[in-house]
Amino acid sequence: MAQEKTIARLAEAAGVGVETVRYYQRRGLMPSPKPRPGQSIRTYDEGHVERLVFIRRAQSAGFSLEEIGELLKLDRGDDRSRVRELARERLAALDAKIAELEDAKQCLSRLLGACHARKSGPCPIIEAFAPSAD
Repeated sequence: MAQEKTIARLAEAAGVGVETVRYYQRRGLMPSPKPRPGQSIRTYDEGHVERLVFIRRAQSAGFSLEEIGELLKLDRGDDRSRVRELARERLAALDAKIAELEDAKQCLSRLLGACHARKSGPCPIIEAFAPSAD
């Protein structure tokens, strides 16, 4: 029989907090363990650990909890076209975010150069973020 874990051990094995496990259970991403007759403590098995790790890895790739729920339903099935579609959408969103961050980096770099070049008067960085006096 596979070694069973308490919720604390499950959370520890996946590198999350106990409240995270409970949150995923409330969201329907993690199944609650079935109580065993004669036991007051619910236990989790390796399948629970694997599912929790899957959720965390998918989050790290930028998938939303809703998308992760859909991925879990597809669960290595034959609907690869839907999985590819979700991955393409996530990749496009990441590309957009990267472009946005690159723009912010360039802007801040220009402001930093302007601040360094200007020895007196108002700071260009502060001026750029201050509300306009319309």
